[in-house]
Amino acid sequence: MARNISKEVLSDDQISFYQENGYLILENHVPMDIIENIRAEIARFNEEAKGMTASNDRLDLEDSHTPDHPRLRRIKLPHTTSPIMKDLLFSDHILAPARDLIGPDIRLHTTKLNMKSANYGAAIEWHQDFAFYPHTNDDVLAISVIIDDMDSENGPLMVFPGSHKAAIYDHHVDSVFAGGMDLAQNGFDMADAVELQGPAGSISIHHGRIVHGSALNTSDHDRRLLFYEMMAADAFPIMGAMTKFESIEDYDSRMLCGKTTLHPRLESVPVRIPQPQPDKNRSIYEIQSRVKNRTFSTAS
Repeated sequence: MARNISKEVLSDDQISFYQENGYLILENHVPMDIIENIRAEIARFNEEAKGMTASNDRLDLEDSHTPDHPRLRRIKLPHTTSPIMKDLLFSDHILAPARDLIGPDIRLHTTKLNMKSANYGAAIEWHQDFAFYPHTNDDVLAISVIIDDMDSENGPLMVFPGSHKAAIYDHHVDSVFAGGMDLAQNGFDMADAVELQGPAGSISIHHGRIVHGSALNTSDHDRRLLFYEMMAADAFPIMGAMTKFESIEDYDSRMLCGKTTLHPRLESVPVRIPQPQPDKNRSIYEIQSRVKNRTFSTAS
């Protein structure tokens, strides 16, 4: 992996742990005043969802949503509609650990705020981000900001340590991309999964190739995660990936720090193209609706 010689926030041991296991947790990393401001933004989006009868390009609704009782499961691209979440994205709280892991030149892939409200928050089946958007190298990661204290009961993100060093597994059902994988078929045992728990204000970082997922929120408290997904600037999407851009100018506008390049770095990493695409692909929830051998229960 490419990275800075001088490290900004991570120790050698933390970087080695990430390289070996494919994830890292930094507890109490984001100041609580920022977390409180994000919570206020979420309340604003919840208010906007009142009266809605279907998901739109900004807000993804729970299956159990009603106009009178709004239930949001995702805010799409929150950095485009919330200055607070945009400012956090460009802050050293997020970019300093990313630079320590994948180098000084970083491009944004996407942002999303996944919400699992108390007693019904939707599960996300096991998958690898790299299955959705394979690139020319795998300096690809996601940083998730923990908005609510996260424990075993409220559906924490779970990972299989070291799985980022293995294959890109089949995420297809009936020869159509379904965004989820069959754990048993690929030799995984749930007993080996690790929960990425932490108090509000912590962040978790996971490699783009690590196998991860999350169960229903069965607790009486929310579980909300703000995801910033990014890659080294010299990691370019492979044709057929779900990463889209209109022009190199558009793609360069997504630079978070450092310098852009027209020279992709090619590495020998496993790739599986997420094609053909399903008819419903507005969000991972819709894509994964076709998964047959589910690990997690669905919300009621």
